Amino acid sequence: MRARFVLLAVALAALVGACTKEKGVDQPRALVPFTPSLHVARAWSENVGGTRKPLRLGLDLTVVDNQVYAAGERGEIAAFDLSSGRKHWERKVRAPLGGGPGADSELVVVGAMDGQVFGLDAATGKVRWRVNIAGEVLAKPAVSPRIVVVRSVDGKLHGLSPSDGHELWQMQEEVPRLSLRGTSRPEIVGDVAICGYDDGKVIATNLSDGSNAWSTLIAPPQGANDLARLNDVDATPRTAGDDVFVAQFQGKVAMLALDTGQIWWAHDMSSYRGMAVENDNVYVATADGQVVALQGRTGAEIWRQKALMYRGLSAPVVSGDAIVVADYQGYVHWLNKGTGALLARARGAKNRVSSPPVAAGGLILTIDDRGRIWAFRATPVRS
Repeated sequence: MRARFVLLAVALAALVGACTKEKGVDQPRALVPFTPSLHVARAWSENVGGTRKPLRLGLDLTVVDNQVYAAGERGEIAAFDLSSGRKHWERKVRAPLGGGPGADSELVVVGAMDGQVFGLDAATGKVRWRVNIAGEVLAKPAVSPRIVVVRSVDGKLHGLSPSDGHELWQMQEEVPRLSLRGTSRPEIVGDVAICGYDDGKVIATNLSDGSNAWSTLIAPPQGANDLARLNDVDATPRTAGDDVFVAQFQGKVAMLALDTGQIWWAHDMSSYRGMAVENDNVYVATADGQVVALQGRTGAEIWRQKALMYRGLSAPVVSGDAIVVADYQGYVHWLNKGTGALLARARGAKNRVSSPPVAAGGLILTIDDRGRIWAFRATPVRS
């Protein structure tokens, strides 16, 4: 298993780096000077289990009821006050955490690289249950009062009971011989869990029994070798009303019907980080570091920002009138939602931020790959 993941990491580095025979690896674009129109101040900073070296895992931030939940690779799980950063509780489990935390108002769930999944009380951090799903977890679980849905890297989707973690059902999709390091996070929408898979499909799974509601291949693999044929859907699907928006590596960005999975439109675009959706617009961070705004109804391009190319961007988040992304050097960038123009830039530590920023309570929250959390507040610059 370890050898396979080393191979996957090499493949991703080669592809995302845009390696060609003619010019080699494209270098990260130098940051351009600009006149900021937003003033960014650091609101607070905390830490949750720093690692000896940065790890690109599925350890994201989750905000529920003004509590920020975070987890570290060495087993730390903590809850912080959204506005002040004050730590409400912290627990440590004996497991190398790789995915989470997912949470609702009652339960916090994290998954580990050794297959363990933990359910903790959201108010106190007390471990309610622990199960082993026998598959590495590298994505945040989806949590609801009805069910907990966990994706593992072996192509399995597990439906667990929120009360004690016992398995309610399991479904599996075939994993190609070579795939990217990482998995899509499942999204609970109504009576289904929607998730992307390593073979280029997006599947809606019935929460009641784990059966297939629909399955859609976004785009078939292309190319003469295994590297060129990578077409994972690692980005989290986003829903808006009756529509599902998905992004595929070396494939397409597409809009699907929520009830049937039918593709309404699809455009060539490569992304493994993901997208944000608001109103009728879709914002995509591409594999080569462009940020692209599309019309949700048609997929027509609105604007494209190339100033951050090859900087290993996170998925974007919408915050007021801005689109926010983070990069491999720990910089956080605010872009104008209407035009894509650069509005502001801030930095916490000098570590890569792989997880998407979170917009909540007037703040932008990031967690870097060493487990450091930063909260920023952006306000208009006074003229």
